[in-house]
Amino acid sequence: MNELKSKNTNHSEKQKKMKIEIWSDVMCPFCYIGKRNFEAALAQFPGREHIDVKWKSFQLDPSIPEVPQHRENVYQFVASRKGVSYEQSVQMHEQVVKMAKDAGLDYHFDKVLVTNSLKAHRLIQFAKTKGLGEQVEERLFHAYFTEGKDLSVDAVLTELGSDIGLTHDQVTEALTDPTFLHKAEADAAEAGELGITGVPFFVIDRQYGISGAQPVAGMLRVLQTAYAAWLQSNSAPLQVVDGKTCTPGSECAE
Repeated sequence: MNELKSKNTNHSEKQKKMKIEIWSDVMCPFCYIGKRNFEAALAQFPGREHIDVKWKSFQLDPSIPEVPQHRENVYQFVASRKGVSYEQSVQMHEQVVKMAKDAGLDYHFDKVLVTNSLKAHRLIQFAKTKGLGEQVEERLFHAYFTEGKDLSVDAVLTELGSDIGLTHDQVTEALTDPTFLHKAEADAAEAGELGITGVPFFVIDRQYGISGAQPVAGMLRVLQTAYAAWLQSNSAPLQVVDGKTCTPGSECAE
């Protein structure tokens, strides 16, 4: 659990739901695992109907070309980027596959097509305006890590958008309207202001932070702690300073 650099929530204003913001990149294997663990924790959390989840964009490496070298061999791609041997890269990925399986996910790194994730984030930003933030995150994660879909191809993103109820024209708007690029950039800038340097990162009520794909039990503990604090701040009686008043059906007080 991390302390955030900036705490912008005004707790003098009572909130109907406790907000949880999740910064992630659709091409981050730990983000999908973190999503599943968070969902498992939320399923065990009695106050889940009082939780409002907001997904946020975070590009781990904006410098990656849309079609980078070794895009069809993620083991070689990571080995080259991290300066490790091919064998070490394979071993690292095997460990992640095991983590994913423990979370109920089926990763196929042999199918993964490495690409720049900006187009995916533009689609995410548009989907959020339609109340489809969780659905688009899930579909893109599954497409990338399990199905080996090429997220640099507009037609593929159109297909994935259709799977969650978006039309061809809506996906085209997402990929061409600069509004959704700016929204993705704004999320990244906000992450920087909060001191977030890696994903997944879960910000709870702008008071608590969870970094990485934490185990379900750990996430549940933080949820419980944060929710208890949120309930207290949103149920405290008003602090009243007495002054002269008028009340219905009576004279005004002197």
